[in-house]
Amino acid sequence: MKRSIGLWNLIGFAVTSLSGTLLHFLYEWTGKAVFVAPFSGVNESTWEHMKLLFFPMFIFAIIQSFFFKDREEFWCVKLKGTLLGLVLIPVLFYTYNGVIGSSPDWINIAIFFISAAIAYIYETRQFNNKTTFCKKPTLAITVLCVIAVLFVIFTFATPEIGIFKDPMTGTYGI
Repeated sequence: MKRSIGLWNLIGFAVTSLSGTLLHFLYEWTGKAVFVAPFSGVNESTWEHMKLLFFPMFIFAIIQSFFFKDREEFWCVKLKGTLLGLVLIPVLFYTYNGVIGSSPDWINIAIFFISAAIAYIYETRQFNNKTTFCKKPTLAITVLCVIAVLFVIFTFATPEIGIFKDPMTGTYGI
């Protein structure tokens, strides 16, 4: 199992899917505990759904990195895969809503799983094709850490723009 990137990424997809689903409800389950807010969904905004994908993928990448230390492109591939998943969520959501005019919950759930699946498939192909050359893996790690910090900051200091707006309540952040 140490070297099979496809198996690792299949497990990553499963972990991300399960963790993201649990994180969707964690804030409510804990009675809106502030200490879980930075990592869980605090409302139904697109931004919060992106957070549900980001943190499981990032934490899984950290664990996975211990088994792929010799792959110099590891963090650059992980950054690209994570960014792809993060971009797909709003692109698919707003495209679907723009065409249909509304979005049932099952479509929103499917968008999350589709985004995660595409991100991990992309990563697997990048690793197997060896098409990514990573000159500065520390830069990729830094970018992922900055994204993590932004998710935390914007949970509490939420900009009042569309991607952060809860469509159910019309509010922003907590």
